[in-house]
Amino acid sequence: MTAKQHRVLYWAPRVVCLAFAAFLSLFAMDVFGEGLGFWRTLLALSMHLIPVFVVLLILALAWRREWIGAAAFACVAVLFLFNMPKHLSPQGRQSAALFIAGPVFVIAALFLANWLKRKELHAGR
Repeated sequence: MTAKQHRVLYWAPRVVCLAFAAFLSLFAMDVFGEGLGFWRTLLALSMHLIPVFVVLLILALAWRREWIGAAAFACVAVLFLFNMPKHLSPQGRQSAALFIAGPVFVIAALFLANWLKRKELHAGR
């Protein structure tokens, strides 16, 4: 692998994870249309952002130990698939699996690739 490919492989799971956290945070914006007061809106916003905080915590743990990211993100994706909301239609369940669990599986695979190539990726550091 070239040096550029090493950089891309190293940064890809981290950047995709940050982009996924930004995507998840968009779902929390619905609290601003509820007409709640300041403190209740702040509480609702912080509760809606818990998944984002979990993703960022896993990213922080996986930054240097890629195996943690591979294992944790794979577990999160599987848990989401098994605990998917029951009220969704079949098409809604497929969409949720695709847009929520799909990127998490991709992030897990990228961290796994990072972990498998860790000696090459960290050689220049």
